[in-house]
Amino acid sequence: MSLQRGKRPDGAPAPSSTSLPIPIERNVDFCRIFLDGKKLPGETRVTQALKLVEEHENAFLWLSLSEPNTTQMERIAEIFDLHDLIVDDIVDAHQRPKMERYDDQLFMVVRSVYYRDDEEVADAREIISTGEVQVVLGPKFAITIRHKAPLPDLTRELEEDEELAILGPPAAAWKVFDHVVDNYLKVATALGRDVDELENEVFTPRRDINIDKIYMYKREILEMRHAIDPLGPALRAGLMNNKDMLRKVLRSYFRDVQDNAMIVSDHVSGFDERLSSLLDASVAKVNMQQNSDMRTISAVVGMAAAPTMIAGIYGMNFAYMPELAWRWGYPAVLILMATVMIVMYWWFRKNHWL
Repeated sequence: MSLQRGKRPDGAPAPSSTSLPIPIERNVDFCRIFLDGKKLPGETRVTQALKLVEEHENAFLWLSLSEPNTTQMERIAEIFDLHDLIVDDIVDAHQRPKMERYDDQLFMVVRSVYYRDDEEVADAREIISTGEVQVVLGPKFAITIRHKAPLPDLTRELEEDEELAILGPPAAAWKVFDHVVDNYLKVATALGRDVDELENEVFTPRRDINIDKIYMYKREILEMRHAIDPLGPALRAGLMNNKDMLRKVLRSYFRDVQDNAMIVSDHVSGFDERLSSLLDASVAKVNMQQNSDMRTISAVVGMAAAPTMIAGIYGMNFAYMPELAWRWGYPAVLILMATVMIVMYWWFRKNHWL
């Protein structure tokens, strides 16, 4: 059951704008007005912009916010008459990708993914970072809220496509989703190069294997899968259940975003499987190398054991031993030791122990 507008869940009245410690404008990225598919020049305050779009039939407001606090969101909810559950989800900022309907408002969430190569970071655990972008659609407004997610000003791109901009607030939502998913494709391409490089490292002979690096990449890719895998099913369900709010042409655009998200999800799933195989191959290669090292050490010890045995026998303090009084006994023993070692070396090399 929805709560009464302008009140908190406990029934207490929402704080007035005069009690805000931080004004809303402090967290506003931009506030744009579109009229008949064209962006009006300049910017206005949020309340003034909303009044202006309500005076025109083919106008809507695009407001972008950056990590607003609870008090600021309560003020925004009061201005735009947002549903209380939407405000709770926005402030919480730990949502899965989804598309939910609240009366005449649509709440959409997409997770952003940002990639930094090894030259930018010293730790593989920092290669992939995720954020969250939320979109609230109403009849006359589109509000985007970003949490730890870099999002450029997309109003210029929307203005360049007047046929799309005239479709209203859902067009702004599509621009946001399209930008985020296009970045998925770029991240997937970069990850593909990194995985290829890891494969070359693992399968290049006599090259050190960094298993920790493979494991860190697998953890980062797992985080990316958690961010992008739910997006495809969420868009599919949302498009089916909200046809009255999304025109047919926009549903086609969103289905294209859904297809791209599914493609990236398949790519990332493939990277995860390849990294699992690389971990198995790396462990097997390390074990083989250790076995080879142990065979080499055993062969060297065996070669040293034969001369040691001969020297040990002739080092015993007995009075009557063969060849003790022989003039050529000493060089003969040295030659015997060398011959035994050469024969053992040849035999070990033949059986690939050395």
